[in-house]
Amino acid sequence: MLLAASFLVTAALLWLAGGVAARAERRARPVALAVRGGAALLAACALWWPPHLLQAEGTLGAGAGGAAMLGWLPVLGLALLALATGRAAAARSIAGGLTGGVATLAAAYGFAMLMLPGLFRVVAPLGLTAGEGLPITLLALALVALFLPVRRRRLGITLRGIGASIAAGVVALALSPFGDQPLPSGIWSELAVLAVLGTLAGVLCAVLAQGEVAAVSSSSSPRAARGGSAVDGLTGLPTRQFFEERLASAARRCESNKTKLAVLFIDLDGFKPVNDTYGHASGDRVLEQVGIRLRSITRGADVAARVGGDEFLMLLPAISSQESVARIARAMIELLSRPYKVDEREVNISCSVGIALYPDGCKPNKLIPRADAAMYAAKRAGGTRHAFFLPEMDHDAKQNFELVRDLRRALANNELELYFQPKIDARSGQVTAAEALLRWNHPKLGTVMPDEFVKLAERSGLIGAMGDWVIEAACKQARSWRDKGLRMRVAINLSANQMRQDDIVDRITEALKRHKIRPSLLTCEITESTAMEDTRATQETFRRLGELGVHLSIDDFGTGHSSLAYLRKLPAEELKIDRMFVQDLEHSADARAVVDAVVKLAHALGLKVVAEGVENPRQHQILAEMGCDELQGYLFARPMTARALLLWALGDRGESSVFRNSLFGETRQTSRLATQPHSSEPLKAA
Repeated sequence: MLLAASFLVTAALLWLAGGVAARAERRARPVALAVRGGAALLAACALWWPPHLLQAEGTLGAGAGGAAMLGWLPVLGLALLALATGRAAAARSIAGGLTGGVATLAAAYGFAMLMLPGLFRVVAPLGLTAGEGLPITLLALALVALFLPVRRRRLGITLRGIGASIAAGVVALALSPFGDQPLPSGIWSELAVLAVLGTLAGVLCAVLAQGEVAAVSSSSSPRAARGGSAVDGLTGLPTRQFFEERLASAARRCESNKTKLAVLFIDLDGFKPVNDTYGHASGDRVLEQVGIRLRSITRGADVAARVGGDEFLMLLPAISSQESVARIARAMIELLSRPYKVDEREVNISCSVGIALYPDGCKPNKLIPRADAAMYAAKRAGGTRHAFFLPEMDHDAKQNFELVRDLRRALANNELELYFQPKIDARSGQVTAAEALLRWNHPKLGTVMPDEFVKLAERSGLIGAMGDWVIEAACKQARSWRDKGLRMRVAINLSANQMRQDDIVDRITEALKRHKIRPSLLTCEITESTAMEDTRATQETFRRLGELGVHLSIDDFGTGHSSLAYLRKLPAEELKIDRMFVQDLEHSADARAVVDAVVKLAHALGLKVVAEGVENPRQHQILAEMGCDELQGYLFARPMTARALLLWALGDRGESSVFRNSLFGETRQTSRLATQPHSSEPLKAA
């Protein structure tokens, strides 16, 4: 009976010790060390108490007072060694794991020799017999398993339960000859002490767990974000706006607690070919799985967020060392590089990770640009690896940081401007509409084209505000033209991010009402790849835009993967043929066949066809003969200011060569910024 009680008490206390140690992961270093130390003390008490209680003959723990406490010291050493070995094994440190394993095994032998003499039938000076070696090895392995830091909660609980049961079983096996002894004096007081220890350990586990829940609810829950969309509609991860709020809070805690944090910038390697080969729907399925995998490796107050496209962020708000962050990055790369299943098809991609630490001589708002710069360094090194930010990377990070700062100022100081390129009726030659194209009048750099700042705006979370500015400016300009006698439809481009915003239709509706513009005089151009997304948010936006009555156009048609059954259900009114097909019309029979097929398909579905990139009369002639409805390109006019377009459309063009050159000449395109070479889908350059 006494033996069974000691087994249960030992197993319970060991299980609690493992639970306490598990709660130390990802906490600030001083707190983590204190928690792990408490776990080791609790495990030592659990192993020391049974031989002390039963007072087995020959044990160092027999008796009372100082002699009994002397036997507690080797047990504490055993617990500490098991804890260190478990952490080394989890860190995949071969040298540390082997060294710790040998030391733990030696300590287990010493514990058995001093405290569990019943375990030995034969003790030879040169070693153990095979019979006694097995239980000692099991004891060492069980204690190591007890302290293994495991990310998955169920697996961690299972390992701790198995380890506690085996360790308690080995102790019970060793003490079985002494299990029928009468109850020793003072057992009830000792049991009371153990009960207090167990209660304190349970309370500590509960408090640490509650702290994690509170951190998740206050620091990691997307619902906590103030203003704007807090959750990405595709992956279910928080958005950049929410991430930045949590980063600012975590930085303040680091300053007050003298701790460190890390920001990881994750970019998928080889994702674009997935979209190009299998279509954007398959790409979206991959992104959804990436979101699930990232959530699976977040713990406590960690925050994983989607920046946009195939880029993600992760915040580790309490780190113990640079090596611990590198370990997480390696695990993340390994996890995200595993094959993805999409429609019974196996898709293989990988990722590159850039890491920035705080505090490291920078302010919190520079961490994301630094992590971004480090990520590109990892890509340049071959990808599928991680890189920490280094001072030599600061040039690119500083340039991007300054450009984002200038872009915020541009939105506040009205430095953005819309240029307009007319759409011409293919038969009559009349102006039917104009596409709004964004320019940035930088005070130092001159006119900056969208290719140089739109991608950066997406990463910095400014794309929403920029999209709102375009909607407002386009409606305002349409009203101004209408007041001057020019009734012309204005086209704006909606990005994939905007199509996923819950309130995008409401904002368009408010802008139309504010400037008294009929919805039919506004065209919303959505790229084919975005139009074919089957996400609930995108389709709901399509439906509401159709009900609002705005003119819907599917842009860049022919470059994506359209479903005809899906296409005919969309409330679109026109298709816009991508310029790459128009450019090859004169010399490529394949291009002519594609354009001819698109025109016939669109007309069969009751849609108009617009061809962009028309640059010479021969292209004009071919498109007109094919039945194309509207044309757009340099043959008719280059992008121009709103005032120039008004004069052009009303026929007041003049005959002066100076006037003609200023109107139809090249829009100045400075290219002085070392931004990354990405295309700008939402706000196109002409």
